[in-house]
Amino acid sequence: MMTFSINRPLNFLFVLFFCFTTSFSFGQDNSLFAGDSLAPHSLNEVVITANRFGTFQNKTPEAIEVVHNNTIQRYQLRTAPEALLLSPGVFVQKTNHGGGSPFVRGLTGNQTLLLYDGIRLNNATVRSGPNQYFNTIDVFSIGKIEVLRGSGSVQYGSDAIGGTIQALSPALELSQKPLWGTDLATRFVTQGMEQTANTALKYSAKRVAFRANATWRNFGDLIGGDTTEQQSPTGYRELDFDLKGKILLADRSNLTTVYQQVHQRDVPVYHKVALEDYAINKMDPQKRQLAYARLHQDLDNSIFKSAVVTASFQQNEEGRILQKNGSSLERTENDKVRTFGFSAETRTSSGEIWSANSGVEIYNDKVKSSRTDKDLSNNTETSKRGLYPDGATMTSIAAFSMHNLSLQKWDITAGARFNSFINKVTDSDLGTTKLTPSALVGNLAVQRSLNQSSNVFGSINTGFRAPNINDLGSLGIVDFRYETPNFDLKPEHSLQYQVGYKFRNRQLKAEVFLYRNELYDLIVRNRIEGDSIEGYPVYQKKNVERGFVQGAEMAWDLTLNPSWKFSGNLTYTYGQNKTSDEPARRIPPLFGRLATEYGVKNWTFNADWLIAGRQDRLASGDIDDNRIPLGGTPGWNVLNLHTSYTMRYITIDLGLQNIFNEDYRYHGSGVNGYGRSGVLSVSASL
Repeated sequence: MMTFSINRPLNFLFVLFFCFTTSFSFGQDNSLFAGDSLAPHSLNEVVITANRFGTFQNKTPEAIEVVHNNTIQRYQLRTAPEALLLSPGVFVQKTNHGGGSPFVRGLTGNQTLLLYDGIRLNNATVRSGPNQYFNTIDVFSIGKIEVLRGSGSVQYGSDAIGGTIQALSPALELSQKPLWGTDLATRFVTQGMEQTANTALKYSAKRVAFRANATWRNFGDLIGGDTTEQQSPTGYRELDFDLKGKILLADRSNLTTVYQQVHQRDVPVYHKVALEDYAINKMDPQKRQLAYARLHQDLDNSIFKSAVVTASFQQNEEGRILQKNGSSLERTENDKVRTFGFSAETRTSSGEIWSANSGVEIYNDKVKSSRTDKDLSNNTETSKRGLYPDGATMTSIAAFSMHNLSLQKWDITAGARFNSFINKVTDSDLGTTKLTPSALVGNLAVQRSLNQSSNVFGSINTGFRAPNINDLGSLGIVDFRYETPNFDLKPEHSLQYQVGYKFRNRQLKAEVFLYRNELYDLIVRNRIEGDSIEGYPVYQKKNVERGFVQGAEMAWDLTLNPSWKFSGNLTYTYGQNKTSDEPARRIPPLFGRLATEYGVKNWTFNADWLIAGRQDRLASGDIDDNRIPLGGTPGWNVLNLHTSYTMRYITIDLGLQNIFNEDYRYHGSGVNGYGRSGVLSVSASL
């Protein structure tokens, strides 16, 4: 096992802070290096998520990070959730190998919003706590990922209490003459842990461009570190397809269409089998389909600059197969959520001082849920109520407006959103429940430019999460309790304020953020004392809990010269449940990353060192969670090495993961991380 004194979080904090301040002192003096060696996107990175349209990252008073596809491929990251390990401030919990739930500022599940090309992935059944939804994005269908920490409710609506993560599809460019292209890629991991094949066909012309992408993947059982070895069952299979097209309808208008499908099969929940006496506990299938059409129209008007209209269709399906050891009963559950979406927005501006983005947005979810119990001893089947009431619907209707002012050294952003919801749930025993909550949220941020390289900002963001079908769906007997609906459930709310400092010049990009997020009206189950139905204790969900999460984030990228680059980040999170006077659940430990990159001619060499401190500050729910070791999750550090060589159209990548074979686990996960293993990737662009 690899043991460094830096396993202790305070020592690591000192080392990373030393690296940060040293690199900052280098970056202050532009004369140290000749030429612009820093990649152009670091100085002029355009981000979309913060304002729903493109703005320069350095001019955006938010904590926002961009992870590009070429970086994901360079570090040979397996899935979309694992790609988020490159972003500061994001901790990725894995209940199972086919999952991956990002924690943003200590929150996850239905308190963190996930998007693809501006379309909500969060639907009416997204549950609290970790989930697997971000893993239903094919990593080969991503052009880049933007992580907006601490914001998103004004821009995109419910669930963005911790922040917003948006995967963006690869951009399509038109060309003066017809051009065809093909991308091919394959990847293998030792000990049979992965076999992947991907192909993409591209075409562009004056008025039309498209990209078709297909991915086949077979994941074997995950092999852990020196004491864990094989974790079985953890492997699964995956087949993905997506198609994106762009048509220039006129000189000022274009239409973009996207269709994508991700289909994962036989996805085991390992800790259920290993620790909870299940013979079978898996998701089959785990599927998501998305289709949308987006019309973009430039407007020849002094105030109105452009209009965008988007119509989308999405369907999520999750099947579950469960059987206990020694039992002849096999349970099959299946939940489908169909979502229609529509948005219309317009961008307005007056010169270079004021600009705004305003619009309306509608989503409608319909849930289909079923359950079948099969007695294998006599091959008989019994249909029962599914996890959710069949036919339940949730409709969201919203209007929003966001404004930007640029006044010499000052940049000011402010916005507001009003969101109304209609939830309808019909249960065979309790009849129809209709809930119509609403929320009004706003944000304000002020940024001051100190000089050409640096600025400071402060912001206040209010967020909310509307009660959904998951909150209302547990009607009647559930496990060993009887749940009754609460017609007065209202949205959870948050108030997050932060201050930040950003520095950028030709050599250095550096950021520091401090924040505190006050959480109100959190929805939890409450026992109704002295009441029982059919012999079961009665529970009802209520908005009764309060808490807060606060922390600090730091990140830097230093380019010494065209060949050498160093980067690092560090995140500290502290959460407290005020109502129960105990730590908040699943709070990540101190964690960070140090990386270096060296390039010469056709070769590149990369090393990254991932580290997490011990987390023994546990809530009562953490102590009862069998995924968390007794006394807390131990600290760990893992070193990975990568190299790549490019010759004409072909790139060969070699990687060695966890070279010291340390046994480790991300806090709250149901599986341990990769042990020592080799990765081979071969890609070609023709």
